[in-house]
Amino acid sequence: MISWIQRYFQHHFRIIFALILISTIISFIIAFGPGSNLGRSERRSAARPFFGYNLGSQADQSRLIGDASLSVYLQSGTNSLESADLQNYAFQRVAALSLADQLHVPAPSKQEVADYIKGLRIFLGEDGQFDAKRYGAFRDTLKGNPRLSEADVSRILSDDIRADKVQKIIAGPGYVLPSDVKSQLERADSVWTLATATADYASFNPSIPATDAVLTKFFAENSFRYTLAPRVVVSAAYFPASAYTGAVVVAEPEVRAFYDSNPGRFPNPSPKLPGATAEPALDYAAVRPQVEAALKLERAQRFAAKAASDLSFALYDGKISPGTPAFDQLLAAQHVALKTIAPFGREEGPAEFGGSPEIANEAFKLGATRAYSDAVAAPGGAIVLFWKETQPSRQPAFAEVRQRVAADYVANEKSKRFVEFGKTLRSLIENRLKAGDSFEKAVASAGSASSVKLESKTLPPFSRRNPPRDLDYSVAGALERLEKGQVSDMIISKEHGLFVYAVDKKLPNLSETGPAFATMRAQIASANARIGASAQLTALVEQELKKTEPAVR
Repeated sequence: MISWIQRYFQHHFRIIFALILISTIISFIIAFGPGSNLGRSERRSAARPFFGYNLGSQADQSRLIGDASLSVYLQSGTNSLESADLQNYAFQRVAALSLADQLHVPAPSKQEVADYIKGLRIFLGEDGQFDAKRYGAFRDTLKGNPRLSEADVSRILSDDIRADKVQKIIAGPGYVLPSDVKSQLERADSVWTLATATADYASFNPSIPATDAVLTKFFAENSFRYTLAPRVVVSAAYFPASAYTGAVVVAEPEVRAFYDSNPGRFPNPSPKLPGATAEPALDYAAVRPQVEAALKLERAQRFAAKAASDLSFALYDGKISPGTPAFDQLLAAQHVALKTIAPFGREEGPAEFGGSPEIANEAFKLGATRAYSDAVAAPGGAIVLFWKETQPSRQPAFAEVRQRVAADYVANEKSKRFVEFGKTLRSLIENRLKAGDSFEKAVASAGSASSVKLESKTLPPFSRRNPPRDLDYSVAGALERLEKGQVSDMIISKEHGLFVYAVDKKLPNLSETGPAFATMRAQIASANARIGASAQLTALVEQELKKTEPAVR
């Protein structure tokens, strides 16, 4: 349901979160306290009562979202919820607290709070146990914090405990069928022994004729791929830094300081014997000419940038338009020649300047009302761009992109044929397995019948609950469709095709009297119960929002 209040939150969520502050040591969102004066200028809006809050008030919105944000942070150790999820959590949280008041759920005892704190993720160490040092450090951040106090945190914790009790009350036992438990146990704890075979995609090279007839047809069916993006046509006044190096004078202390700041750029070219001690003075002497040249070039870059900036300013100050006699006179006076640049797009940049994205970005800012740019850094200097035209996007003729079309067609056909080739390989492997061959021999036999490189290997037994760290996710995904003795369809990746063979599958103890069954049933029941509780709270939230939802006109 997209209600008025949901739309209101979406439109004003930045304002709400502008009222949320960051603590001094760990970044997490908290609500402004009652002393904040930011709510005094909030505009008036219709009252929207919602479990004791007024959703028409930005102050109440801030308090509701802020409390929920801090609650999430304490429970998870991070503010990982998206805005919509945080809003839903905030609504359900206050609905649960309202229900707690109706059910007369008491405030938690000190012992309950202490036990609850020890289970919060924010205070857990690397071993997963409660870390008193982390808890102590957190409390230290609250001392003298005018925006968040221990009383605020205690209130949030107390409310979370009461809300949790309500959820357990309305959740019920969480019903689960024995068949669901067995299915999940089988999925999680079955021990698999798998073998895999990989077919090298690079070695698959079928003959794919690319005649003009098939390419023209492919081009017509995929014309959207070849639409040319807008391109800009500019010329440039280029100021190379090398033209200014003669005017740069550097002192010896400056050269040495530059070397000391960038020693990795100037390694001593002379080889050193193993174990030899470093001699900074000799290393510096060996590369001093290169250091001085680099320093001069770096400073010359500044001169080039200034010259480019002076030209741009002179054009602006003199109200000189490109292409006019005054423009030509200014270029001649400054000994500047325009450089023609081939048309380029926003993504690739001009090839003459290394495809610079900065130059491309500045070029696409130009147009009929802005004919030249400010000074722009360029490889080896600086430039000023002069706009000529912006070519709109267009559909090229086949002849213009024939080479690209041919490459795409061959790649597309190769991919399709590789899929068909995989079906053939799988059939060959299965036939050899049925004939009694091992998987390795079956793969070798299939490989010998083709020119594609095939490799097989057997994985150590594992369960999904405890998979190997380096297990390919594609292998794990294939288990959903495999039983013992089956070979999967070929799974395609960019580098290879992958077959998974279920050598063995050992089922866990599925007895309803076994300890694993009881544990799994409790886990599924708990999850089902939480889902049920969440559904009931969602219904309460929607019911409460409908009470004051404005009529649609």
